[in-house]
Amino acid sequence: MKEKNILVVEDDLHMRIFITTVLETSGYNATASKDGQDGIRKVKEDRPDLIILDVMMPEEGGVSMYRQLKTDNQLKDIPVVMLSGVESKTFLHSLKMMSIGLRDPLPDPEAYVEKPLKAEELLNIVQKLLAGEPLPE
Repeated sequence: MKEKNILVVEDDLHMRIFITTVLETSGYNATASKDGQDGIRKVKEDRPDLIILDVMMPEEGGVSMYRQLKTDNQLKDIPVVMLSGVESKTFLHSLKMMSIGLRDPLPDPEAYVEKPLKAEELLNIVQKLLAGEPLPE
């Protein structure tokens, strides 16, 4: 079975190291990026199997990167796990606001994980998404 490639886009160095270490020790190939601009570049170059994306980042934030991903026909099918200290309800509201004026509204992310992050929870979500299994509501 081919090793799955996961891109972690997170501005906090300690969180980036934590997430990539959890993924790599579980058999995944993890690549890290510190902002959305570099993240988009890496997605276009490497075509990861899954993206773990922090919502709140300086410069090119996660919300902007998410919009770029989901409005690009070549990238929109890559599953995205959003990470944030912000409640999912707040993020989903901002997603609806960003969809105003778009022909097709932005879809909800495949998963949303609120910080503080639990390694087991993240790994469970990653494994299910990469296997094409549904996540519990």
